[in-house]
Amino acid sequence: MLIVRQAVEADTAVLGAIAAEAYRRYVPRIGREPAPMTADYARVAEADGEVVGLLVLVVRPDHLLLENVAVLPSAQRRGVGARLLGLAEEEAQARGLHEIRLYTNEAMTENLAYYPRHGYTETHRAEQDGFRRVFFTKHVAER
Repeated sequence: MLIVRQAVEADTAVLGAIAAEAYRRYVPRIGREPAPMTADYARVAEADGEVVGLLVLVVRPDHLLLENVAVLPSAQRRGVGARLLGLAEEEAQARGLHEIRLYTNEAMTENLAYYPRHGYTETHRAEQDGFRRVFFTKHVAER
């Protein structure tokens, strides 16, 4: 059973480990650690008592920024990422926001296929903070 809860101080080490494990394969492609490997984390996903994923959302005046979603490789392909994306949609709806935005590194080619499968549309590509990023958006229906 998957549950999502607010992260607490005691989760700090495991969340850092999840980010490191989830993004480690991209370091050689990008040439340095991707930005999500050093972020703060807001929500966690637990499966059978083990923290297996994380989600960071930032509320902006006109949209919700999905700053980070990561799932342990050993827990991938079990719907954890999809559930976290669904939670982002629920949060946007609850706040009356009609758009979710996110970006990923263009070297994270798996993400470039993953987000469109979940309804996100690529809007543009740009270099930002020294990273080559691909930006996506998803319009969220009202409740």
